[in-house]
Amino acid sequence: MALFERATLAQLLKDGLTGLQLDLSEAQQDQLLDYLALLHKWNHVYNLTSVRDPVQMMTLHLLDSLAAVPAFAGASNVLDVGAGGGLPGIVLAIARPDMKVSMIDTVHKKTAFLTQVKVELGLANVTVYTKKVQDLQVKQPFDVITSRAFADLSDFIEWSQHLLAEVGRFIALKGTAPQDERERLQERLQGDWKVQDLQALQVPGLDAERHLVFVQRAEIV
Repeated sequence: MALFERATLAQLLKDGLTGLQLDLSEAQQDQLLDYLALLHKWNHVYNLTSVRDPVQMMTLHLLDSLAAVPAFAGASNVLDVGAGGGLPGIVLAIARPDMKVSMIDTVHKKTAFLTQVKVELGLANVTVYTKKVQDLQVKQPFDVITSRAFADLSDFIEWSQHLLAEVGRFIALKGTAPQDERERLQERLQGDWKVQDLQALQVPGLDAERHLVFVQRAEIV
């Protein structure tokens, strides 16, 4: 990535953080830029995202994921399902170094990339798994399980519910508000889970709908 391009991306990131009212250190901003450079580089071979332009990657991927960071306040142990190229998992790990972030994907080339990012950026709070989430077993359940453009809400929750702490919650990053998915959630999982909240996100520089869907066990909501 050329020096002038990095400077442009750095300014976009600073402006985006201001718009999102997020306070990240210069070191964290540098890590985000380094991650973007790795994503752009590896994307040529591994096809991690259909977005090719680094400027578009900044808005559509990094700022989009950063907009969700406040929703993870208080979380200490998070799982990103279908992590792909690390969105939002890597972004969360950089923005919240105090929080443990695990990422899981079935595609080895994607988890190889995530492992490389972990090593190159020194992200000690990151764990990467290569397997189906249905097959994952952990000693400590997660207090938040998240996904971005991964699957239908009911599939996402059905496949990973065994990994969630009793009072934990799911946070799904979605585009438009998925009314049909919420209805299927109630039908398929027989009322065990309930949409607690639906939050619209404003992503700087992005003229498109973005929402967070919060889901918890019905007896807790």
